[in-house]
Order: sequence, then structure tokens, then C-alpha cells
Amino acid sequence: MKFLCILGLILLIGTVVDGAGECGRSSPDNEAMKLAPCAGAAQDANSAVPGGCCTQIKRFSQNPKCLCAILLSDTAKASGVDPEVALTIPKRCNFANRPVGYKCGAYTLP
Repeated sequence: MKFLCILGLILLIGTVVDGAGECGRSSPDNEAMKLAPCAGAAQDANSAVPGGCCTQIKRFSQNPKCLCAILLSDTAKASGVDPEVALTIPKRCNFANRPVGYKCGAYTLP
């Protein structure tokens, strides 16, 4: 009986840890695919940010840890995203409650 309780606890902890990534149960690379409308704005600071991009970024801005992981993901890098430019998108979308000053690797959200 004691063995079953310990086994159950280990399985429960394993399940919690499995869903505890930066973006919950989804990987940053999978979430990066949702930011396709942001491709141009993430490569050029002078490019207009499309409304569809702002909609997606707003969703991720509520979780800066996830947003950071997405913008530094392998998928974002392979897509030519410039992290320094991409991190300006929440500001360029005029979000008042964006995570200003959040450290994202070597970068800081403006």
C-alpha cells in the first residue's frame, strides 16, 4: 500500500512538471507558429504591425515568460526573427499593460 502511494505521488509530480513549461503544455516552437502574422514586424522595426499580430501578441503578453521563450525559439530564429526588434512589438501595438522591463535573455522588453 505504501508503495502504491509513493508511486501515485511520483506520477502526479511527473504530470505537473510535464505541463509546467514556459507556455504550459505547448512548446514555444509550436506557439511561435501562431505568430506568423508578425513575421515582417519581427524583422523590421519600421514595418507596420498587422492587427492579427497584435491580437496574438496580446495573448502572449499576459505571460512574458512564454512570449520570451517564443521569440527566442528555434522556430523564430529559423524564420529570421530579430529578437531585439520582435520584443518591440507589444510597444508598437500600443499595449498599455505590456511587461515593460522584463528581461528576455540578453534583451529587455521596452
